[in-house]
Amino acid sequence: MPTSSPLLRRPGPATRRIAWWSLGLAALAGALLLMATAAAPADPVESAAPQAGGAAVANAAIIVFREGLEAVLIVAAVVASLQGAHLRRRRPVVAGACVAFAASVATWFVVQAALDAASPLGPRLEAITGALAVVVLLVVLNWFVHRVYWSEWIGRHHRRRRELLGRAGLGASLGLVLLGFTSVYREGFEVVLFLQNLELRNGSATVAEGVALGLAGTAVVGALTFWLHRRLPYRRMLVWTGLLVGAVLVVMVGGTALTFQQLGWLPAHPTPFPVPGWMGSWFELYPSWETLAAQAAAAAVVIGSYHLAEYLKVTRPVRRGERPAERAGAPAAGSAGPAGS
Repeated sequence: MPTSSPLLRRPGPATRRIAWWSLGLAALAGALLLMATAAAPADPVESAAPQAGGAAVANAAIIVFREGLEAVLIVAAVVASLQGAHLRRRRPVVAGACVAFAASVATWFVVQAALDAASPLGPRLEAITGALAVVVLLVVLNWFVHRVYWSEWIGRHHRRRRELLGRAGLGASLGLVLLGFTSVYREGFEVVLFLQNLELRNGSATVAEGVALGLAGTAVVGALTFWLHRRLPYRRMLVWTGLLVGAVLVVMVGGTALTFQQLGWLPAHPTPFPVPGWMGSWFELYPSWETLAAQAAAAAVVIGSYHLAEYLKVTRPVRRGERPAERAGAPAAGSAGPAGS
């Protein structure tokens, strides 16, 4: 007679992960709904100068280049590993990546239409997009530390590629198209979410300038990778751009906290020391304990995520006598993709 029922078995890691993600998304949706329906001043008073145009351009460019760099590395690694008899299978991967880029542009216009429809929310819309961008940035940075810096970050794409190469026919080709599509569209979708708050605060022209600079940088990396076959320090570039995105997060938190104060959702206690106006325009640093504390908390979360990953993947295994994880690097060129150092 069985001692336990299948219904009483402990859920597996995948089930628990889905449950946690579902709870997190439900909590985020509830918070955004509360923001959209909460009472707000009819005419909130601006307590600080708008963000400098150069800072907004730089933030947009950093975000686009960071996400574009990761997309280039994934596609380049998959394409470079298709050699010999599989050379012709590069085309479906590249086609999927091109479709994903077009889909990302289309997503931007869809989101813009949704924001236009939500324009009656007024200043609350800026608070909602700011909060959403902050949450997504926190998730992406945490994923970067745990999956990119301390693990075989591109291995999943190669495992999927090997599975598809073992098949034949239309299904395999569609699978390769989907592999190229997902490799790029995830990054493009994140960029669309990140840039909405910058667009609301600084206008389309400013954000477009930053996007153009970011795409130009991505194009240079892509040209060196695909056509000139240059070996770049990809992991180091990812780490440095990850740090820059962390700085963008801290800046964005300051602006979002200020918007919350203007809406009356967050108290405002001035600091006994002044903060120069240029620091507010460039870094969203304002003479308010709440905004400064929010930025310090965001920085602490990012730094703490790194140390937590280091503890879980290195320190704890060493204490248990197990083999610790090694910092990830991009696979070698010609076998699994571009090399990293």
